[in-house]
Amino acid sequence: MAEGKITEYIDQKKIVLSVCLKDRGSKLQLLTLSNHEVSISPKRTLLLSSTTLDISRSREELLSELKEIEKRRTDYMTQVSVQAIWELTHEENETFTYKYLAQLVFGESVTDDHISALVRAVFFDRVYFKMKDDYFIPNSPDKVEQIRTAREVAELREREITEGATWLKELINNRNPQDPPLKEKIIETMVQLALYGKDAPDFKLGKDMFTRSGIKDIDRARHLLVKLGVWNEDENLDLHRFKTSIDFSESALREADDVAKKAMDPSDREDLTDLTAFTIDGPLTRDFDDALSLEPLEGGYRLGVHVTDLTPFIQIDGHLDREASTRASSIYLPATQIPMFPATLSNNALSLVKGLDRLAISLLADFDGEWNLKDYRFVPSMVRIQEQLTYDQVNALRSKEPVFSTLYKLTQALRQKRVAAGALVIPLPEIDFEFEGNSDVQIRLVEQDTPARTIVSECMILYNWLAAKFAADTELPILYRSQESPQERLFIDKSNYTYYVFQQRRKLQPLFIDTTFQPHSGLGVDVYTNATSPLRRYLDLVMQRQIHAALLEKSPPYTQSRLKDLTPVIQQTLRDIQVMKRNQIRYWLLKHLATRKDDRFTALVFQKLRNKYLIILTDFLFVAELPIVSGPELSPGEEIRVVMKKSDPWEDLLILELAD
Repeated sequence: MAEGKITEYIDQKKIVLSVCLKDRGSKLQLLTLSNHEVSISPKRTLLLSSTTLDISRSREELLSELKEIEKRRTDYMTQVSVQAIWELTHEENETFTYKYLAQLVFGESVTDDHISALVRAVFFDRVYFKMKDDYFIPNSPDKVEQIRTAREVAELREREITEGATWLKELINNRNPQDPPLKEKIIETMVQLALYGKDAPDFKLGKDMFTRSGIKDIDRARHLLVKLGVWNEDENLDLHRFKTSIDFSESALREADDVAKKAMDPSDREDLTDLTAFTIDGPLTRDFDDALSLEPLEGGYRLGVHVTDLTPFIQIDGHLDREASTRASSIYLPATQIPMFPATLSNNALSLVKGLDRLAISLLADFDGEWNLKDYRFVPSMVRIQEQLTYDQVNALRSKEPVFSTLYKLTQALRQKRVAAGALVIPLPEIDFEFEGNSDVQIRLVEQDTPARTIVSECMILYNWLAAKFAADTELPILYRSQESPQERLFIDKSNYTYYVFQQRRKLQPLFIDTTFQPHSGLGVDVYTNATSPLRRYLDLVMQRQIHAALLEKSPPYTQSRLKDLTPVIQQTLRDIQVMKRNQIRYWLLKHLATRKDDRFTALVFQKLRNKYLIILTDFLFVAELPIVSGPELSPGEEIRVVMKKSDPWEDLLILELAD
């Protein structure tokens, strides 16, 4: 019978001291130290004393004695070193009774209080022993280390949650709390929540931290990071998601300084500094990597396309080269530009700057009076830029300066020949963002089908086509770009040109990069590569190195196998950059539209889906969604008016309604 015996049992991971008031066989009725009566199964009993209390006494007397017993056992527990007991026993590979371990601590004569103290100490420690069937079994040293490590991790996590919750609670209440010791980890966790939401590696930690601070929505992480000054209001989250480097390493910067000081070697170069060479770019461009020249010949003209030659300066597998290959391309975003090379090179030492001698790989292409290509050659050269012009300046000069009117006629003829060969020339204006003050943004569409842009684009296509042809004819390993014919060629509808272009672009096949050449249907050429922007695109630099070696009759630095290995990684980075560009254009457009609530816009119906239409906002050439509501069905290509009801760039939200 257990009546009157001191009974200890486990409840909610705690050892509870009690005295048995009634033994009913299948149940024990207990009075606990907290003055509660409970009923438990005898199987739940952890310890049952050998002595008994007089349960006929008053409840107050029983509780008083329980308190004395609790105090003795607690005091004895402080004398127990669980680690010392483990060190004495773990090599014996045996199980041990509670009493035996208590005797190791307190000597042969042990009481119920001693045994309870030992059991409590081992139970609360949970590192060195495991409990099984009224015995303790020592854990192995590996298991002990594993438990210690897990406990340290759990303790650190609890500290992170506690410190983070306290700090965040102060922040949301607009107080100025002191920075907690674990500030960096707390901020890192909030960054993860803001970037990845429920997919964040430390989502549970962040969620627990927010919950304990009273924040219900993890989307608040971004607001808090802005409030703390960690991010700005318009932080580009994709730069963090894709781990895009903005700054260059110290080793790359040191190498860039050395390159900038390096003297040019004009040997084995054709001196073309007497040509009237000029660049045509946007007004903010500083990284000039291509230039043009045009000189009359008997019965025709010689077109020069000159591309800055980086080969003598950027060492393969050097610090600059490795960073460039990681970046894959310069990145041009609405509010940010991230160059592939440090500005000391891309905007200065390796840029085709006006009035300075520069090394180049020049294409010299001869045309007759009917604009037929008669001959061409690539040469390592030295050039000197005479004029740095913008697209707008060339458009204005076209009718006044013979060189530009002639260039335009030549490039129009080149385009017509490509179209005759199947090229799809379907330009649309590009969206341009102008920033004023504190992130205020204005938007305009910039025409791409202008004389100046036609001149530049056709000259670059010519250079890349002939570079690919040169490589194919000489069996030089390079990376070719190809594109199969579109799924369908639509009839050109000039009356609804924008709708036609959007529809036709959906029919285009993807671009391919490979070491074997195939036709490029979209451009209407039999072979194609990219080699005109070595300052801005890494694969262009790789192609330039191959061509440079061939022109000097040297072995190419890249084998076909290495080119194949190089391509997938760079292509993935380029895809990430395209995602980033699309997201940033959408972000800034939504930010602009947020200031135009209830404004009306013209749109074209693009496609009908199950519950919505896709429409094209013609002011921005931007595809948006329009819910389907009751009323007449809208037809693809139909022009409509919509009202902007809500735009939130942080939530990536745009709500439009059909105007009355």
